[in-house]
Amino acid sequence: MKKLIAVCLLSLAALWAVGPSPAVAADTKEAKVAHNVYFSLNDNSDVAKEKFVASCKKYLSGHPDTSFFAVGVLAKDMKRPVNDQDFDVSIHIVFTNKAAHDKYNVSEKHLKFIAENKASIKKVRVFDTYLEE
Repeated sequence: MKKLIAVCLLSLAALWAVGPSPAVAADTKEAKVAHNVYFSLNDNSDVAKEKFVASCKKYLSGHPDTSFFAVGVLAKDMKRPVNDQDFDVSIHIVFTNKAAHDKYNVSEKHLKFIAENKASIKKVRVFDTYLEE
């Protein structure tokens, strides 16, 4: 067992010394962007969450150059130690590239969503990721 651990540690050290893989180091201008946003609401009643989800669908879906959009509420029954349950509603959008994401960020629909919902949001966390297929 000690030999196995030593081999694993040496392998990790070797990978670290080599640096990022070519895929990670590659230009990200044309990589797809996953835009995942987690909202905690001031009022997290079922009615408030339904209203918020409807607003997400109205203002955040259908933007140009998106290949995926979804919105949903916390899966309360998923309670493994690794599950973060510090949110009420989340959105998941995949953009064709960073430029599409940047256009979405300043779009009239996105800004209207923020203006109409700002008072109902207690906390927001955004996780943007360059994707590989």
